[in-house]
Amino acid sequence: MTTNRREFIKTAGLGAAAAAGASTLAAPAVHGQSPIRWRLQTYAGPALAEHVIKPSIDAFNKVANGQMEIELFFADQLVPTGELFRAMQRGTIDAVQSDDDSIAAPVDISVFGGYFPFATRYSLDVPVLFNQYGLREIWEEAYGEIEGVTWLSAGAWDPCHFNTKEPIRSLDDLRGLRVFTFPTAGRFLSRFGVVPVTLPWEDVEVAVQTGELDGIAWSGITEDYTVGWSKVTPYFLTNNISGAWCGSYFANSERWAELPEHLKELFKLCMDSSHYYRQHWYWGGEADLRVNGTDMELTTIPEAEWQKVEDEAMKFWDEIAAESERNARVIEIFKRYNAVMKKAGPPYRSA
Repeated sequence: MTTNRREFIKTAGLGAAAAAGASTLAAPAVHGQSPIRWRLQTYAGPALAEHVIKPSIDAFNKVANGQMEIELFFADQLVPTGELFRAMQRGTIDAVQSDDDSIAAPVDISVFGGYFPFATRYSLDVPVLFNQYGLREIWEEAYGEIEGVTWLSAGAWDPCHFNTKEPIRSLDDLRGLRVFTFPTAGRFLSRFGVVPVTLPWEDVEVAVQTGELDGIAWSGITEDYTVGWSKVTPYFLTNNISGAWCGSYFANSERWAELPEHLKELFKLCMDSSHYYRQHWYWGGEADLRVNGTDMELTTIPEAEWQKVEDEAMKFWDEIAAESERNARVIEIFKRYNAVMKKAGPPYRSA
C-alpha cells in the first residue's frame, strides 16, 4: 500500500504539496486493513441466543464500523460446552459466554457460576454482589492465576425451576427424577434423590420425549417457552433453588490484550447492554408466562416443606466454604449480603 501511494504521488506530479498530503493519505490506513475477527461461543442454543447475546453482538459489529467483527456460535457448535475453557485457552475460540461451572473453569470459585443454591433471590442480586460487595475483585483474582483466559464480566439470567413430565407437589416427588441440570446444582439436588444427567444442550428435548430424562432444572419459565421445552414438559414447579443464574464473559488473554482500547471499551459496553436486556426480558417473561402461558400447569411444594431445602442449602454453603479460603470469602459475602436484604425487608426480601 505504501509503494502504491508513493507511485501515485510521483506520477501525479504533486511535488512538495503532495508530499504533505501523503500523511493525510496514510492516516486512514487502519480502515483499509482487514478487520479483527473473533469467534465467540455461547452456552445457549439458537433460539435462546437470540435474546441472551445476539442483540449485543449485532450491535458491536455495527458500531465497530468494520474494524472488528465477532462471529457468534451457539451451544456445542464448535466445541462441547464442557470443553470451552480449554478451547479458549488454546485459542481455538476467542471468547465465551457461559457460567464458570458448565465450562469446567479450573478455579475454586467455579462452583458459584450457574445456580449456586439460594445465593440469590432476584436477578438484581448478581450485579449488586459483583459491583458493590466485592465479587468482581475475587473473580479477577481467581482468573488472574490462570494463564490464557481473562474473565471480563458477570451478569444475571433467569431463576432455576423444575419443568417436568409429571407434577411435583412434594419433596418425595423429586426422588429418582432424572434431571438435566448444572454441575453444582445437580450436586446439591442429589441430596433430595434427584439424579443429575449431563447431555449436550440440543439433545435435551429429545431425551425428555424418549424417556431418558424426567425433567429439567436449567432455567425459568421464559426459557421453557422460548426453546420449546414447554411442549414436552407440561408441569412447572414454582419453587426455585436460585433466583438468578450467574454467567460471565471470558476471552483468550492474548486476543484481549491485542485489542485497541476503544474496542475493549466497546465490548464492555455491549456486555453491559446484554446484561440489561436479560434483566427486563426474563423479569417480564417469568411473570407473564406464569399467568398467560398455556403449555404448562403450575405446581408448588408447600412453603414449610420447601424450607427443608433452604436449610440444607446452608449446610451446603459451609461445605463449599471449607474447600478453599477464597470460597470461604465468597460465602461470607453471600451471608452478609443476604442478612442486609433480610433486614431491609420488602421488596428486597419477604418480611
